[in-house]
Amino acid sequence: MATSNAGTVEQYLAELPPDRRDAISAVRDVVRRNIPPGYEERMSWGMISYEIPFSRYPATYNRKPLCYAALASQKNHMALYLMCAYADSTQARLLHEGFEKTGKKLDMGKSCIRFRTIDDLPLDVIGAAVRSTPVDDYIAYYEATRPAKPATRGKPKAAKAAQRNRRTERGSARPKRTAGTSKATARKSRTAMKSGGRRAAPRAKSR
Repeated sequence: MATSNAGTVEQYLAELPPDRRDAISAVRDVVRRNIPPGYEERMSWGMISYEIPFSRYPATYNRKPLCYAALASQKNHMALYLMCAYADSTQARLLHEGFEKTGKKLDMGKSCIRFRTIDDLPLDVIGAAVRSTPVDDYIAYYEATRPAKPATRGKPKAAKAAQRNRRTERGSARPKRTAGTSKATARKSRTAMKSGGRRAAPRAKSR
């Protein structure tokens, strides 16, 4: 995949050969005319990207703005990425039908429409796909595909803290060994504490 370090869309377009610059610019114009309000154009992932800004929706799995569409010049082709067609099978079907009605061949992966010239694309079909999904609908599609968060297991924090405190209290009540104190002596002291400090009565010697 070809990548770019361009910081702006204008810089990205200036890097392209003239024929690709013209084709990408034409598709960009279609996207910008048809994209619903709320998406923003910016450079991301080395491509021209149309995203939902963090100020509108920050809860993405990869901590990147949620991408709706993108344009890129790759090594052997150009590509228009339409995530709405990936998220919604109805939109994917309409794209296939639209290309078929115009007699153009759709070269598409899951979301990537590959083209080598502007003539490969029915621009009215592309425009309809781009304007198909408002921001709120796209967020709903995204959230529906994300796995549900597992329920929190284990004891509540207060119960865990109380349990730790009890363990600490028991540990501090145990007699500590000091230098010169044998293990046996410490063990006898702990046994005496458990029995309440009472000593067992001595056994009578048998005659």
